[in-house]
Amino acid sequence: MTDATVAPTPSGRIAAFFDLDKTVIAKSSALAFSKPFFAQGLLNRRAVLKSSYAQFLFMLSGADHDQVERMRAHIAAMCTGWDVEQIKAIVAETLHDIVDPLVFAEAADLIADHRLRGHDVIIVSASGEEVVTPIATALGATHSTASRMRIEDGRYAGELEFYCYGEAKAEAIQALALQYGYDLARCYAYSDSSTDVPMLRAVGHPRAVNPDRVLRREAVENGWPILTFTRPVPLLHRFATTSPTVVAAAAAITAGAAAAGAAAYLALRRRPRHGFAARG
Repeated sequence: MTDATVAPTPSGRIAAFFDLDKTVIAKSSALAFSKPFFAQGLLNRRAVLKSSYAQFLFMLSGADHDQVERMRAHIAAMCTGWDVEQIKAIVAETLHDIVDPLVFAEAADLIADHRLRGHDVIIVSASGEEVVTPIATALGATHSTASRMRIEDGRYAGELEFYCYGEAKAEAIQALALQYGYDLARCYAYSDSSTDVPMLRAVGHPRAVNPDRVLRREAVENGWPILTFTRPVPLLHRFATTSPTVVAAAAAITAGAAAAGAAAYLALRRRPRHGFAARG
């Protein structure tokens, strides 16, 4: 079903927009990295438990505006003072150990299929860009868009510049369409959550993936296809059944990320950790 506000431009390019958490990977990307963040003193046990509980309630309740604002404030406060380069180093060092086992094989196949058809693939996530960008690169995505924290002197300043959530995801997609010449009426979008209905309505080919109850109802009412993803498979395991070129590319991504992450990680471990501990 094509949204009536989307004006087709037949010469425009086609993109496939993928939500990340519970759509491409089997859990929250932000929570997936809580263990290495905790190990490096960025999170304390109370912050980890509070974040997990907040996300659990968030998913159960179908967040309203006030809940979204509380989540924004919680995320900003939790990350205040974190060293941005340290975060990038931790993500690069641990990316494949943490994320590879969580990728749905069905999502990886869909991404590959869109690429073979000449479509751009874009990851759209409410998680922070320091986490989302390297995951998107490892998945072979063309672009990504994610939440952004304001940074001062190399540290998070306790304020979200952009929260890529709800209507903001649709706005981000529309901005990308203008920037890269996508014809949204011919584009695809995939998500598991009812909070992403604005994103799904922004394109001509919305798809509900493992949908929550509200999104399932929306999909049925609008005739949107419903997809079921059930098989998290490590990326390199999946690539092992494909061509040697793809295997070599995957290995290069893994080795490059690990080498870059290890170098930055070791350098940062030698620096004083004063001020890295999470507030609260």
